[in-house]
Amino acid sequence: MIIKVLLTKIGIDAHDRGAKAVIYALRDAGMEVIYTGPWQPVDSVVSAAIQENVDVIGISTLGGDYILVPSLIAQMKKRKSNIPLIIGGIIPPDIEKKLRKQGVADVFHPGTPAEDIVRRIKAVVKARKTS
Repeated sequence: MIIKVLLTKIGIDAHDRGAKAVIYALRDAGMEVIYTGPWQPVDSVVSAAIQENVDVIGISTLGGDYILVPSLIAQMKKRKSNIPLIIGGIIPPDIEKKLRKQGVADVFHPGTPAEDIVRRIKAVVKARKTS
């Protein structure tokens, strides 16, 4: 089974160098990656994830746009979507705790090795499929 990932940047954060590095690592690991690019509205991300029938949604944030994640989670609940959500980037520890409590499946900080990201995404997808 090929894991399908939607990777995106929500809000106004346009710093996507890290996201692009992750894209290459995921593709090298045999995953299919759909990259929406920067400046995506939350509702567009949810719609794209549902339409593309992805296994996981990945948010990349370096500029504080993690503040939009609760809105994304609410939009997913409204659309009755249970696609796992992961976040990578600069996320303060207190915010990370809140996001995990709200349902974020995993958080990746700068410097996380690519093989760890791949392994953990596989674990998130496997946990969803077995639940």
